[in-house]
Amino acid sequence: MIPSRRQFIKTGIAGSLLLSFCGWLNAAGARRLSNSEREMLGALCNAMLEGALPRDHEQRRQQVALTVDGIAVEVAGLPLAAQKEIGELFGLLVLAPARFMLAGVGKPWREASVAEVGEFLQSWRASRLNLLQTAYGALHDLTFGAWYARPETWDAIGYPGPPKGYF
Repeated sequence: MIPSRRQFIKTGIAGSLLLSFCGWLNAAGARRLSNSEREMLGALCNAMLEGALPRDHEQRRQQVALTVDGIAVEVAGLPLAAQKEIGELFGLLVLAPARFMLAGVGKPWREASVAEVGEFLQSWRASRLNLLQTAYGALHDLTFGAWYARPETWDAIGYPGPPKGYF
C-alpha cells in the first residue's frame, strides 16, 4: 500500500512531535535514569548478556541491576551532547508507540521475553539504516562496558585485571 500525501504529512508531523517531546524530556542534560529507562535497559541487558548471566532469578536480577547502574555511570561520564543523544534514544525506546514502531516490541519492557528483545536488537544490528546500526552499537557498547567494568566478570574472558606496580 502506498501512503497518500496526507498520510505522509501526518506521519511526518507525528514523528516530529514525538522527537520534540523526547528532546524536551531530556533537555536538562545530565540526569538520573527514570524507572522506565531502567526497565528498558534491564530488558536489553537480559537479552545481550544471555549466557553470561546466572540462571538463578534473584542473582540474575542483581547482576542486571548492577549493569544498569553501570550504564547510568557511563552515560553520566559522557559529554553533555552525547548524553542528550543517548537520552533521546532512551526516551524513544520507553514510549509505547515508539517502542512498538521502532523496536517491534508491543509489550512493556518488563514483560518482553529475552527472545523478543533479542529479535529487536538483531534487527537493529543488521538494519540497512546506518542510524539504527549506530543506535544498536551505542546500546551494545554501554551494556558490555558496564558489564565488564566490574572485576567479578573478568574471569569469564580470562582477563587478569589491569597491570599492577607500574603506577
